[in-house]
Amino acid sequence: MTDADRPDGDKATLPLFPLQTVLLPGAVLPLHLFEPRYRQLAVDLLTGAVPDRRFGIVAMRTAAVREVETTDHVHTVGCTALLGDSKRLPDGRFDIVTTGERRFRLLDVDHTRAPYLIGTVEWLGDERMPSGAAEATARLSEAARSAYRRYCEAAWERGSWTSPPPDTPAADLAYLLAADCLLPLADRQLLLEETHPLRRLRTVCRLLSREAGFLSTLHAVPAPPPDLPTVTTRASLN
Repeated sequence: MTDADRPDGDKATLPLFPLQTVLLPGAVLPLHLFEPRYRQLAVDLLTGAVPDRRFGIVAMRTAAVREVETTDHVHTVGCTALLGDSKRLPDGRFDIVTTGERRFRLLDVDHTRAPYLIGTVEWLGDERMPSGAAEATARLSEAARSAYRRYCEAAWERGSWTSPPPDTPAADLAYLLAADCLLPLADRQLLLEETHPLRRLRTVCRLLSREAGFLSTLHAVPAPPPDLPTVTTRASLN
């Protein structure tokens, strides 16, 4: 059984990569690894020393923290990252592409087992949808998609964005809508921590409506993130 198959509440250990960004389930995050410890993490992922090509990403609480020493230094709800494409550069650095998979709650960190942090985590699932929620789900899904369209029309060039497929499950929709939008770290963390799919849809609708209003009023568009951000434990991707 892989970590991705384990039931909610089960515990596991994961290599950790603290960042100043939030990875959401289903979102794609490219990374440029140059610190020796994260080069080693890439090697361990590629060789199978770390199984299943998965590690955990947690958002740092402040850029003032130089080294994560306790769980107080990070937001304890994070997301697993699945390693996809990777390229090792001649000097040993790596360009990698990851995809967010599953949420977890970080219980503790270990500095001694590897050059990088190892975390003990428990898997974090969603609350069950109430019976008879189909109408509310459809209404909130359409409202969230509408807010997403308003945001993208204000922020991006026509044809450069695509809405999630119509059959996207309600539990996943808020994450995929937020993934294309440059929301502040605190907003993305709020979405990651929300455990009720309908509340998550309501939240993403509110956040994207707010951001679309800002863009329309200011007649400005957000600067897109670089394709391969330079990553250290102090890097800022927001």
